[in-house]
Amino acid sequence: MAGKRDKPEDIVLKLRQIEVLQRQGMAISDAVRQIGVTEPTYYRWRKQYGGMNRDQLKRLKELEAEIQRLRRAVSDLTLDKMILSEAARGNF
Repeated sequence: MAGKRDKPEDIVLKLRQIEVLQRQGMAISDAVRQIGVTEPTYYRWRKQYGGMNRDQLKRLKELEAEIQRLRRAVSDLTLDKMILSEAARGNF
């Protein structure tokens, strides 16, 4: 059974909540448990989203969408080039 996926905005919010709990003197393991995630998930999120605010997260999403669009364009152009080179050789 697949678990639910948190949205990046929710992840950043949960990371901030854990930071607040830590500053109040709570141990990481207790703070993570109170938020409702496991420690490995917390450390993975911290590695990926640590130190980001909502504006940076929005920009990251935009850049990832742009990269995906450009990769698709490059792959389409590469495929077109391969088809044209095969047709020029007469191997069709």
